[in-house]
Parts: sequence; C-alpha cells; structure tokens
Amino acid sequence: MTRIVYEVVPHDGGWAYRQNGAYSESFPSHAEALEAARIVATAQMKAGEAKQIVYQDSKGVWRREFDDGSDPIETAIEDRF
Repeated sequence: MTRIVYEVVPHDGGWAYRQNGAYSESFPSHAEALEAARIVATAQMKAGEAKQIVYQDSKGVWRREFDDGSDPIETAIEDRF
C-alpha cells in the first residue's frame, strides 16, 4: 500500500500544503490550506479508478504517470500549527 503525507506549512507569505518537497499554491489562511489538503487527500484515496496523475516533484519538474487503480493509497495530513 502506498502512503502519501500532506503537510500544512507556512509558505510564500501565506499557507500551503507540501507533499514530498513539492508545495501547493499559497493560500491566505491556514484554514484554507488545511481544507485544500483534505480535498486532495480524499481524492487521492479513491480506489479502483484508472487515472492520469500530474504532479511537480521536489526538483520542480512536472511528471505524468498513469495509475491503473489497483494499488490502494493511504493518505494522511500533518498539521503542527
């Protein structure tokens, strides 16, 4: 099982969620960043759906992968603020 952790952190004068070193867009408030992380984490957990995944890695390179939906994904959100 794959495990993905989203961290809610201060970023670029606001708040963002971070996953594997890559940041989301900035949000004006902590609450908005936390809600966005929850939405992404919930969407990521949906099993059984084949889908194209596009993400930016920790070096800033955009990646495209295909997920056939056969591997369950566990997500978590870390919020220390």
